[in-house]
Amino acid sequence: MAITDIDAQDDSRKLAASFDLSKLPPDFYADPYPYYRALRDHEPVKHMPDGSWFLTRYDDIVPVYRDFKRFSSDKKKEFGAKYGATPLFEHHTSSLVFTDPPRHTSVRRAIVGAISQRHIAAMEPGLVTLVDGLLAAMSEKREVDLIEDFAAAIPIGIIGNLLGVPHDERGPLRGWSLDILGALEPVLTAERATKGNRAVTDMLAYLKILVDERRAHLRDPDTDVLTRLIVGGDDGEPLAENQLLHQCIFLLNAGHETTTNLIGSALHALSGWPDQKAKLIAQTGNLEAMKTAVEEFLRYESSVQLGNRITTEDVEVGGFELPPDSRITIAIGAANRDPAQFADPDRLDIAREPNRHLAFAFGIHTCAGINLARMEARVALSRFLARFPDYAPTADPVRDQRARFRGFLHLPATVAA
Repeated sequence: MAITDIDAQDDSRKLAASFDLSKLPPDFYADPYPYYRALRDHEPVKHMPDGSWFLTRYDDIVPVYRDFKRFSSDKKKEFGAKYGATPLFEHHTSSLVFTDPPRHTSVRRAIVGAISQRHIAAMEPGLVTLVDGLLAAMSEKREVDLIEDFAAAIPIGIIGNLLGVPHDERGPLRGWSLDILGALEPVLTAERATKGNRAVTDMLAYLKILVDERRAHLRDPDTDVLTRLIVGGDDGEPLAENQLLHQCIFLLNAGHETTTNLIGSALHALSGWPDQKAKLIAQTGNLEAMKTAVEEFLRYESSVQLGNRITTEDVEVGGFELPPDSRITIAIGAANRDPAQFADPDRLDIAREPNRHLAFAFGIHTCAGINLARMEARVALSRFLARFPDYAPTADPVRDQRARFRGFLHLPATVAA
């Protein structure tokens, strides 16, 4: 082995040895993948200074997702210590993501029934209209922000339509979402706690009015998601009032954050891979090619980078024995760049197949809105590239400084018809 290779290995070991999720360096937020690579190579089951465990290998993570009984998603213990008796605790411990069966099963049934394949297919014409309107507005401006003017506007429009939020009342939704989800970061600052608790309180107050109005004027449950959540499906009980309100927050936040990041990160990635950009532009009318490309964008820059579990009994993970109540952080972004699962993983390959990424998690907690997110990204990206094939970044993008969610706050660019 050459001297330079030995030096590189030493640096990699030091990077893995010093990694601490509670003390992340600034360059991690710009590019976490060198850190993930070092951890996979040297400490794939990393025992963190706070006693938790950090997993980076695909083959270690999938069994954790699969075994929901021994690796629980219930966050009451952890969030009780993190948030105390606050609105953030009430919301996040009610969320579909952080509950186990049987409660998870009943809530998921209500949500999945409300956004069935039939609902999603019926939304596509409206989505096309929304996207084309955004494209027309950007064509007039020429200098745009691909996040504010495009990526963030799409899921707000779609989820707003799903729940019947009036257009003139959607202004606060993105800010509420960012503040509530920002409180999930590994380190909860006083500022994040204050903003998150205020956002939950404000969102609950708004949704209470919206739900009360809908109860008084129910719509067709086959086409109106909020009505379906209120009355319940054919095979389940209606959600209790508090559950209903918190699941509306969950739908608004999860649907907004992941899709915004997916679309924005895809456009940014294509700018850095001109060969893949040209290849995709040549296939914008090819439905299957666009579907395959969306899966690669999901893998390459996973919108959600981290997940969590807690053990319920003695377990073995990657050769390590973990006792009950061990807190585990799942590095989705690391698993999706694991060379043991994906050839040349740091390369964007829009034709990559197979592509068994974990961007939507796995097992019973696979994202409930998976098909909606895929449709939004497919329609948005295909129509954007057909309209603006020569779009180009004009300034340094502004990344959201978060570890759990990966995306941009601003992505300045020029577009021309």
